[in-house]
Amino acid sequence: MDLGEIEQLRYELTAFVAEVFASVPRRDQRAKGDCYLRGLMLDGRRKSIQPMAERLPDGDMQALQQFVNQSPWDHAAVLRAVAVKTVPAVGPEVWVIDDVSFPKDGKMSVGVARQWCGALGKQSNCQVAVSLHAASDTASVPISWRLFMPQEWQDDAGRRARAGVPGEVGHREKWRLALDLIDEAISWGLAPQVIVADAGYGQNNAFRQGLADRGLDFVVAVRADESAHPYDAVPTAPAWSGNGRKPATRYRTKALSLKDLAAEPGRKAYRQATWRKGSKGPMRSRFQARNVRPAGVAARTHAMAAAGGSAAWDGALPALTLLNEWPTGQKKPTEYWLTSLPADTPLRRLVRLAKMRWRIEHDYREMKHGLGLDHFEGRTWRGWHHHVTLVTAAHAFLTLRRLDPKAQAPA
Repeated sequence: MDLGEIEQLRYELTAFVAEVFASVPRRDQRAKGDCYLRGLMLDGRRKSIQPMAERLPDGDMQALQQFVNQSPWDHAAVLRAVAVKTVPAVGPEVWVIDDVSFPKDGKMSVGVARQWCGALGKQSNCQVAVSLHAASDTASVPISWRLFMPQEWQDDAGRRARAGVPGEVGHREKWRLALDLIDEAISWGLAPQVIVADAGYGQNNAFRQGLADRGLDFVVAVRADESAHPYDAVPTAPAWSGNGRKPATRYRTKALSLKDLAAEPGRKAYRQATWRKGSKGPMRSRFQARNVRPAGVAARTHAMAAAGGSAAWDGALPALTLLNEWPTGQKKPTEYWLTSLPADTPLRRLVRLAKMRWRIEHDYREMKHGLGLDHFEGRTWRGWHHHVTLVTAAHAFLTLRRLDPKAQAPA
């Protein structure tokens, strides 16, 4: 947007800021929030504080620096207000868990470490944040964020103090941060939806179990080498001789990889399904859904604990639905998902839910390329969370504009 287009939206933006920044008590602070949001939405290659202040007629670099980096306003309260206002307008069918990386130089930016950097596709120096999004076929919005703190930050008191990391914040695995985000969103009064995630989360049995413990359905990607037993496999125990410990009840055949289970029924068992209309026409492929029993040490441990211990466990592993994609022209299945939804769920619905992660890639592109999500140059915990919250608010405002049929496009 240029300055003229931004000016046409000033009344609506002022009302939006007044609502979602209501928890910020001072009027001058809310005005800085309005100014920062305009800076994020205004055309310009760089969305860090100095160039934004230079482009805005009322831009005051020192005031914006203080608002983002030093002012103690509660970012979580603002995120809650944004989510409560925006999520119902989106009408989500899924909540999507994902993470995003921010390449960085040096080692003083909060949470930075040498780790897998998705933005670069390799190990590199970066920050990583876990995010939760509400998504439908037509729109999506971020709900909240958690900055991942690598293990090396756990006991580095010097770096933690300089970055202003709260004392209660330490290293926590990404899958646990994801569950924290879901719990937080539910505590805000948002109605939970089917959880969708990529294999970085779906592969983790503890994450899937955490969703099941919360009574949440999920459709999560997994790798081809995940192992499982066929649904009709039955654990057995050999006859006891009367001496020594009784033999344990367990599966007597080896678990198969999902790759082998998916290929087992052959290509003819796969049916065509269309999940959405793309820029080049309907997007369709061939899929199959069947019940399986995910195996492995973690699966056995959780099943045994749920039964009340080894003595009470009958050896049966819980069943999930395996969804596979086998595109035309491919020699074998290419994509794998595990879901808590039953195998007789309409195939098109399973596929639509599994594929809805594409909306989140759209979010990240808009927030990074259009709204400067990764342009923040500060180093502190407070500054990072304030910037990400302001980007989320700007994205929500634009999403509400797009969803409003009465909204007039700027001239």
